[in-house]
Amino acid sequence: MLRICDAEPVTNVFVGARVHAVGLNPARLGAQIWGHYTGGRLTSLCYAGANLVPVAATPAAVAAFAERARAQGRRCSSLVGSEPAVAELWRRLEPHWGPPREVRAVQPVLAISGPAAVPADHLVRRVRPDELNILMPACVAMFTEEVGVSPIGGDGGATYRARVSELIRAGRAFARIEDGQVIFKAEVGSVTPHACQVQGVWVNPSRRGEGLAAAGMATVVAEAQRTIAPVVSLYVNDFNTPARAAYRTAGFTQVDTFMSVLF
Repeated sequence: MLRICDAEPVTNVFVGARVHAVGLNPARLGAQIWGHYTGGRLTSLCYAGANLVPVAATPAAVAAFAERARAQGRRCSSLVGSEPAVAELWRRLEPHWGPPREVRAVQPVLAISGPAAVPADHLVRRVRPDELNILMPACVAMFTEEVGVSPIGGDGGATYRARVSELIRAGRAFARIEDGQVIFKAEVGSVTPHACQVQGVWVNPSRRGEGLAAAGMATVVAEAQRTIAPVVSLYVNDFNTPARAAYRTAGFTQVDTFMSVLF
């Protein structure tokens, strides 16, 4: 599994990070891993948890994964991964799973392995554990704006709050905080020895258009490369023109294209 994930460490960072961290025990992984074999050799994977994520999926593997997913019924909140595999997986599942909430057909995957192309914002730093209550409103605002639904679920947001707290404790939450208010923030979600994936990038609406995202990302890139992983990646919706411009300014380049189906 790790051989397959690490062959494309940026594209496969989400699944690779989980397997590197906890192995294949479904109770610890929070998901099943389905494998497809060719000539007795494991060649393709599918992470089946809150997200359904094909990895290095050949056409034959996609067909097999779709059949298994159809048979057990939809248990995930999204399909996400490389566009060709997800598009074919969704083509096979749509007649059985019904209409999605949204399809994001083109999501450029971006990465940077060298220095950022712009100066870092030295006011961006790691968030301290005692600043959780300051960071949380920005996290909720970003999630709601990006995904289209609030992360505050039936548990009153306890699960989401615990996840944000975990990222802070791990030193993977970064922000520029002024007068008790978040101006810019980003978190490093998935991490392997080879790459990491930034998520939750957000600029306070009152400060957008000032170039804070590019400079903030330059800080995140430098710190992540220094202390987390050598390659920093993320993926972005193709229609998010300001974000794409900020990442391009910071020095990110496209390495793949994802597709997401949201339920």
